[in-house]
Amino acid sequence: MNSIRKLCLVPPFARNASSAPAEFVNRNPRNLERIRVARKPDGYHLDNPGRKFWHKLILTPSNRSIKAQLVHYLNGPVIEVKSSDWALQKQLYSTKDTCAYISVGQVFAQRCLEAGISEMYCDIQATKGGKIERLIKEVQNGGIKLKEPEVYKKPYPWDKHRPEKPWNVIEE
Repeated sequence: MNSIRKLCLVPPFARNASSAPAEFVNRNPRNLERIRVARKPDGYHLDNPGRKFWHKLILTPSNRSIKAQLVHYLNGPVIEVKSSDWALQKQLYSTKDTCAYISVGQVFAQRCLEAGISEMYCDIQATKGGKIERLIKEVQNGGIKLKEPEVYKKPYPWDKHRPEKPWNVIEE
């Protein structure tokens, strides 16, 4: 009799007895940006263009070194690489020449991928054959896209073109 009572008291599904909360809380603040649903700051129509981004590449050359930053529109600098960093400076002949720009571009791309950021906005106008162009080329060769995707807008029922939903993964 005792064994039958024990069998009846066992919960039928293990999921009902789990301690997982019924409501899911997203603890990743960048998740909405990754699935292209988060709002991009537009500013006013009279403002200078170039303010509509989540992440932006900013390059700051100084007299002695160069600095590449990834700036989030809300939280400020996220990733920063300087040619005057000790580990990078030990490998360079000069912290201002073309080799320094190339090395900063490679390290910047690697740190961005390690942080999980593969797309950013870049409005830097580089001269052809210049140092800045070499840095941008190395960042792109490192696997970073220098154009952010557009924000997903829900299509109306009468729209002819319906874009693919970014959160749906289609396996080939």
